[in-house]
Amino acid sequence: MKVVIVDDEINNIANLKSLIKDYCPNLEILGTATDYKRAKAILTSLQIDLVFLDIKMPNKSGFDLLSELSSYNFQVIFVTAFDEFAIKAIKYSALDYLLKPINIEELVAAVNKAEQSIADKANKQQINHLVHLLREKEIEHRIIALPSINEIRFVPISEIVKCQSENNYTIFFLTDRTKIVVSKGIYEYEELLPNKTFLRCHQSFIVNKFLIKSLIKSDSIYHLKMKDDSIVPVSRSKKDLVKKSLQDFKL
Repeated sequence: MKVVIVDDEINNIANLKSLIKDYCPNLEILGTATDYKRAKAILTSLQIDLVFLDIKMPNKSGFDLLSELSSYNFQVIFVTAFDEFAIKAIKYSALDYLLKPINIEELVAAVNKAEQSIADKANKQQINHLVHLLREKEIEHRIIALPSINEIRFVPISEIVKCQSENNYTIFFLTDRTKIVVSKGIYEYEELLPNKTFLRCHQSFIVNKFLIKSLIKSDSIYHLKMKDDSIVPVSRSKKDLVKKSLQDFKL
């Protein structure tokens, strides 16, 4: 794959180039840029497959750069020191990122993912989704990208009834009764989905509090009945948390 590195720190570029040489020999670095102007010139003039893009740069960010490109057919791996909001937006858009200092295993995994990535059209849709989230400056009650085997579905979080863990997968049940299977653990979505709206009621379940119909007790065992009439178990360890959450929620 043909690669470009965009980072405002020369040392970071040198470090990433060295890691790519040692651990990702299938990548060919065509160019580097330390500022927005040169990055835009390179990305609009070269045919590339992948960009390692620093989020924070002088004057304009990596997100600004992408939003101003009229067209692109490359994959993007974002690189950042740490920005909680930006990383959450990236996850919502099902895009990949690396934290500085770059971990070798995470670098190799991100490159492998880029090699096996979906069509450019979907990738651009993901980036457009990310840019939209960042402009809105708010994630709650927005749309989340859910990557399944053959497509990426962009789903309003208000339409998620519940999430169910299935080994290393998570199954999303939507209000229209469709199911989406995602190859990520449920713990990632517990962190990602806003706790004002979602509740972890069981080791295997996260539910949308707005779509709970009732809390059912039978022989000291609790269940939640959802508005799609499905029944979700409440674990003993989560029982008090669920009851308090629902009381505070004023169902």
